[in-house]
Amino acid sequence: MQDEFMDSAPSAYAYPLLIKHLLHTPLAHAPDQEIVYRGQKRLTYTTLRERIGRLANGLSQLGTRHGSTVAVMDWDSHRYLECYFAVPMMGAVLQTVNVRLSPAEIAYTINHAGADVLLVHTDFLPVVEAIKDQLETVRTFLWIAEDGSEACAHTIPFSVEYEAMLAASSPSYEFPDFDENTRATTFYTTGTTGLPKGVYFSHRQLVLHTITLMAALSSPVSGQRFHRGDVYMPLTPMFHVHAWGMPYIATVLGVKQVYPGRYVPDRLVQLVRDEGVTFSHCVGTIMHMVLSCPEAKTADLSGWKIIIGGGALPHGLARAALDRGIDIFTGYGMSETCPVLSLAQLKPGPEPLDTDEEVRQRCKAGLPVPLVDLRVVNDAMKDVAHDGQAHGEIVVRAPWLTQGYLKNPAASAQLWEGGYLHTQDIGNIDTAGCLQITDRIKDVIKSGGEWVSSLEIESLISRHPDVAEVAVIGIKDDKWGERPVALVVLKADVPTTVTEEDIRKHVLAFSETGQISKYAVPQIVKFVDALEKTSVGKMNKKWMRDQFA
Repeated sequence: MQDEFMDSAPSAYAYPLLIKHLLHTPLAHAPDQEIVYRGQKRLTYTTLRERIGRLANGLSQLGTRHGSTVAVMDWDSHRYLECYFAVPMMGAVLQTVNVRLSPAEIAYTINHAGADVLLVHTDFLPVVEAIKDQLETVRTFLWIAEDGSEACAHTIPFSVEYEAMLAASSPSYEFPDFDENTRATTFYTTGTTGLPKGVYFSHRQLVLHTITLMAALSSPVSGQRFHRGDVYMPLTPMFHVHAWGMPYIATVLGVKQVYPGRYVPDRLVQLVRDEGVTFSHCVGTIMHMVLSCPEAKTADLSGWKIIIGGGALPHGLARAALDRGIDIFTGYGMSETCPVLSLAQLKPGPEPLDTDEEVRQRCKAGLPVPLVDLRVVNDAMKDVAHDGQAHGEIVVRAPWLTQGYLKNPAASAQLWEGGYLHTQDIGNIDTAGCLQITDRIKDVIKSGGEWVSSLEIESLISRHPDVAEVAVIGIKDDKWGERPVALVVLKADVPTTVTEEDIRKHVLAFSETGQISKYAVPQIVKFVDALEKTSVGKMNKKWMRDQFA
């Protein structure tokens, strides 16, 4: 017999997990809290909600409907935050365009996503002018004008300017209910081979990611936390994986938010100082750039909490940040996972960790956040031992993972082969359950019959006092199969006579103590002025292998 308590009342509200519901809490708890753009424009959460309504009305008047796709080309701004909410709340799809791709790739992604509307910041007018005749689906162009950005000559047929549209539109918009599995966002991976692949996420997935990560980040006793007393500033572009989902979390918590616009290192440090920023996230290369800029030399950065993702956190960079009082730690995920899967939050214990062990723990990928089923498996999809030694591919399940690649069923099937999402990352899990990423499948080096981790060698070289950045790649070798090559950027402000042999001896010392294999000692060390990066700041090892092979 059916349980009488399972019968719902005819008037009960099912409450679909929709992005619009994320606004209830900040409007109730912190309606007057500030959202700051470049230290120049300030608005409250109440104003944010009004501007979201105005944006929706303006887009609606231009023909945007449920299922339409709205593409955005902008820097990190309050406008982007408004698009994060207004567009999906209408039932439309937000495409966050990677403005660092080549013009041809940008045109491809906009066409592939089927964007109806394109919002363009003044700084990107030259790109859009060059590709506008290649855009197959865009019927409406919106211009984002900004003081200090000069418009080039162009023939783009803009319908209206962003602020003018909002000023002419009503703040009242009744956002409807619809299926929580409706697609909310689309963006494109930034792989180093082939065309970018579209990943997409539903309202349900984004809401669950927001709630779960909010719980995970608030759970530590102290340190590596994000809470209502923090001041948030992203250092991950808002076009990339929803800025790791953090703007949604910051908005739910009702914290002060600071959006920096285009990343200029000295200005970033000024915003940290002037606005009291306490929580950010970025890739390691951005962190290195910020710590190396002149403004950072004398700035007090203590109390700043930073998640490093998009690649390994080298021990040398972690130590440099900790020496400045920065609470730095790793987060792990990828474009296909929305993105966060795990966090390197220190476990409470009876005794404090020594510095070396604390650095090791902060640089690991950490423990899975709630609801994540994370495994390390062999080729037969069997779990490897959790002993910190046995390696395998990391495969995952979570309720917020992309269900496939847009319009690419073959790649989608490969991504989800065996019912788990395949990350293409190699790693191990230790006896405490902590994940360590050792390499990408395509980057691991096989030398002398042993698998050598390029990330591990990079981390060791980064400890050399004269090294600013390092990347390790494998090149073919007739005798050993492959041998590691280290590409090293030396610190600019430290006079040095360091040689290739000094770097090799530095790594050899770790080999002689048994920490790494003798095959991990680089055969070649090349000093370079800079390391090639992808459009989101990751090391472009495919390019490096092609150049230095």
